[in-house]
Amino acid sequence: MQLPARHLIALSALLAFVPTPPTVWAAGIQPAWYHREAHPERGDGYVLPFLKRLRDSAIELILGPPPSSRAKPVWADAASVHARYRDDVVIRFNVTNPQEETALSVAAVQLILDVWAFTPDYVDVRISKRYLPGLLKLLPDSLQHTVLISDVAAAAWATFPSADAPLSDFDSMSTPAKRNMLASGADNIFFSDYQPLLVITNWMRLLQALFPSFTNITSIGKSYEGRDIWAFRVGEPNPDEKGPRKTILVTGGLHGREWISTSTVDYLLWSLVTSFGTDQMITKLLRRFDIVFVPVMNPDGYEYTWQEDRLWRKSRQRTKMQYCQGLDLDHAFGYEWESTQHISDPCSESYGGEEPFQSIEASDIADWAKNQTENGVKFIGFLDLHSYSQQILFPYAYSCSVDPPNRENLEELAVGLAKAIRLSSGESYTVASACEGALARSYSASDSYPRVESGGGSAIDWFYHELKARYSYQVKLRDTGSYGFLLPKEQIVPTGEEMLSALKYFGDYLLGNNGIESFPPEKAYEPLSETEWRDLRKRRR
Repeated sequence: MQLPARHLIALSALLAFVPTPPTVWAAGIQPAWYHREAHPERGDGYVLPFLKRLRDSAIELILGPPPSSRAKPVWADAASVHARYRDDVVIRFNVTNPQEETALSVAAVQLILDVWAFTPDYVDVRISKRYLPGLLKLLPDSLQHTVLISDVAAAAWATFPSADAPLSDFDSMSTPAKRNMLASGADNIFFSDYQPLLVITNWMRLLQALFPSFTNITSIGKSYEGRDIWAFRVGEPNPDEKGPRKTILVTGGLHGREWISTSTVDYLLWSLVTSFGTDQMITKLLRRFDIVFVPVMNPDGYEYTWQEDRLWRKSRQRTKMQYCQGLDLDHAFGYEWESTQHISDPCSESYGGEEPFQSIEASDIADWAKNQTENGVKFIGFLDLHSYSQQILFPYAYSCSVDPPNRENLEELAVGLAKAIRLSSGESYTVASACEGALARSYSASDSYPRVESGGGSAIDWFYHELKARYSYQVKLRDTGSYGFLLPKEQIVPTGEEMLSALKYFGDYLLGNNGIESFPPEKAYEPLSETEWRDLRKRRR
């Protein structure tokens, strides 16, 4: 009898987690049907030979062949990364008035600058040291600047897996050492590095094979280059439930270079799947709601960051200008889409296309979401993870002159999310309207002042307005500028943990408990002080 492939994967993966039977260890017996493998540090262990081969084959299927058998790495080499970014630095400009932002905006268009972050207080820009003097000549003397990252090449290369990373030599380790590593927690392996697209896809398939009763993986669309956009649904349907199934959508990787957003979605997915049935709040949540995780919304861009350009932002779709490929997916959705000077140039990092939904990926995602709503799904929450600047932003992104109808509820929940993160890790996340998060001051859609970046065509606005996702947020993860998009891999798990606390609060709020169950008992009823409110909330200017 031939088992389905997914059953073989599930069986072998489970065997990898199961230690040698304690009775065999205790008795010191070596049955004839066991194979003894020596381990100088930890003693002897026993593994069925055919099970060992089955397990190792599954691991190789999921994690790839051992380093010795690989023709070449699945990512760019150090020489190409250093050659591409050898003269680059990241500069922070402390914007204090509209005139300074106007000058910076004009310079960004003229020089086609790579703007990394734009908040009410600062704008971060990546630029070659050779062009920095020319940029400074275009800006007023009052616009102060500091160097955030002096060696972009070194910081970029440090985010790739190293030669001695756990997954790199996993297959060559002894069996007891593998058991010890796996027993210490899968997050310590998979989340010890950023992972390439193929590994993420196979890892999700493994999880679905291990937990088939309440998970499902499906393709919700295709990228421009033909890659699947995978979604992982978690939830236990209730046969007695009536009406549309309430659903929370959690996405990452809308911009290719924001690796921490993809890893964090993966961490949330893994945490909920492995906590179902053991964590009371998560179990209750998954019985009332489905949660759909999409770790890589922009698979072409993400893959390109591994193979060619670590700091690539857009998709890889062709444009009207041959040498300027890609669309910014967060300016490609149809609600309040706009074509301004800043996003009409295909070479701009903010280029959203010549018309709404020109982006293949944005169009497919929107079609999938609309199809879901027509077939018994109601999107009630949307969390779109990005990096960086540690902000929780709510609609609308396109204009500060229009408030969403439930602004007070949006702001209340956002402040609760920020509090949950602070109690979890001590990190401070600010709360603001998405329009404020992108500007030095409040603008209306009719303002003639040039803006550093337009907010039209945003995913959070489209899901909020078109699909009525009542609680829609863009969350910009760690950090606040020391590393920017090049956050060290050591911060993958801490970022995932703090966002898990936020997601639990989010779910508990939707369950009607106002987040009480997600806080430690001694913190549950602790009110926010005036100072905490000021720190958490960026006030409109």
